[in-house]
Amino acid sequence: MNARTPDESDVWEALRTVVDPEVGENVVELGLVYRVLCAPGRVEVDLTMTSPACPLAGSIAEDAEHAVRGACDEAHEVCVAIVYEPPWTPERMSEIARKRFGW
Repeated sequence: MNARTPDESDVWEALRTVVDPEVGENVVELGLVYRVLCAPGRVEVDLTMTSPACPLAGSIAEDAEHAVRGACDEAHEVCVAIVYEPPWTPERMSEIARKRFGW
């Protein structure tokens, strides 16, 4: 049996439901998603945090994994990694998020 490849747009939409509780904005608008890779039966996501000292990194990664699993039945394996290179900067935020935060 061949595993189907999850739809990348479904992954991005799922990640839009994951909110950084410290700032109340989703991880996509904040520019925290560095990479989404979809392969047969598998999704890999690289996330960063606004600070390496973020106490909620593990919780946000878990939320991202649950969101992707819930949106992509084809994803039998979901791997969400926290990365810190390159360092996050406010320029990564969407224009909407920058305006919301006055940047």
